[in-house]
Amino acid sequence: MIRFVLAVLMVLAALPVGAQTRAQTEAAFRTWLETTVWPRAQAEGIRRATFDAAFQGVGLMLDLPDLVIPGAPAAKAQRQAEFGNPGAYFAPKTVQGTAATGREMARQHAATLAAAERQTGVPARILLAIWGRESGYGRVKIPHDAFAVLGTKGFMSTRAAYFTDELIAALRIADAGHVAPRAMTSSWAGALGQPQFMPSNFLKHGRDGNGDGRADIWGSVPDTLASIGGYLAHHGWDRARDWGFEVSLPAAVSCALEGPDQARPIADWVAMGVARVGGKAFPARELRKAGSLMLPAGRNGPAFIVTPNFYVLKAYNNSDLYALFVGHVGDRIAFGAGDFAGGWGKVGGLLRSDVAGMQRALERMGHDVGGADGLAGFKTRRAIGRWQEANGQAPTCFPTAAMKAALR
Repeated sequence: MIRFVLAVLMVLAALPVGAQTRAQTEAAFRTWLETTVWPRAQAEGIRRATFDAAFQGVGLMLDLPDLVIPGAPAAKAQRQAEFGNPGAYFAPKTVQGTAATGREMARQHAATLAAAERQTGVPARILLAIWGRESGYGRVKIPHDAFAVLGTKGFMSTRAAYFTDELIAALRIADAGHVAPRAMTSSWAGALGQPQFMPSNFLKHGRDGNGDGRADIWGSVPDTLASIGGYLAHHGWDRARDWGFEVSLPAAVSCALEGPDQARPIADWVAMGVARVGGKAFPARELRKAGSLMLPAGRNGPAFIVTPNFYVLKAYNNSDLYALFVGHVGDRIAFGAGDFAGGWGKVGGLLRSDVAGMQRALERMGHDVGGADGLAGFKTRRAIGRWQEANGQAPTCFPTAAMKAALR
């Protein structure tokens, strides 16, 4: 069947994009559903009635990103928020609005939050911050039909195998009666409901928070909060620890010490001159426990000592900025914390391909950048710092346009 679909797509690629091509592509999609998806679904015990209901009236969504569309021009390089100025992720209006609404939700759902915190060990403020970031506390419309999104991506995206697996998981959700197929709405990437779980994560971590026998992450606040907490608990949230602390980093402490694999007792960081901002002391319970240096913009932004819980937040969304946003907004919700003490420098303006080029150059020099994926993660940031130190430069540990000529 795979050979048949590929043959159809090869024929279509030679045709001009138009009504005929669209109709033939839709026909190939229907054939793929019947000959590839249905046998897998049937093998997993999914009922034919569920399968038919899931795809009734569903067509391809050719405006989704990352599709291999027959006859269409190749996608252009895209700028991504992670490679602009990291400070843009913390726009004051967004941070303040998310925190203010979070305080309102904390009052409105106090009992539900308390129950979720007892059951999972995850603080209510963290549950609220994720809920707010993912779906605006359930107020943001989740617009797409999940079966249309996952079907399209499973059939013709650059990650077709992954999305086909997620499509089967979505069928399992519908077959179990958690939600009717047409009510299973998702983002453009196929993430479901208010917590924005991919279907496979729903199957692992979706929880029934209100005791009605279903895990309804689309319409139920108790189910949504219990599911977020369950996800973080599964990934190792330590209820005895915080997520992290903003610090002042002395010039003598290298930014190349960043990363969880270079963690040390927080007392050791204190001995090196690292201090919490605002004159606060680290909690006594934290001093003997491990903490890691985290510099989302290198020396061009605020500095943090983070605990393993920070990396549990990254398991939810693998972005330093996302995890930092959740921790920071949670603190603002619960403690009235203000803006970061450290300012964000004027960095960014790079394409992902720019960062990938630098990573490949650093790899050729023997540095571990975590893979040349164009993502400026902690391994890339500290590799830049080590390269700067080796070349007699003051380390900043963050990619800039000025480095492109030297790192190519």
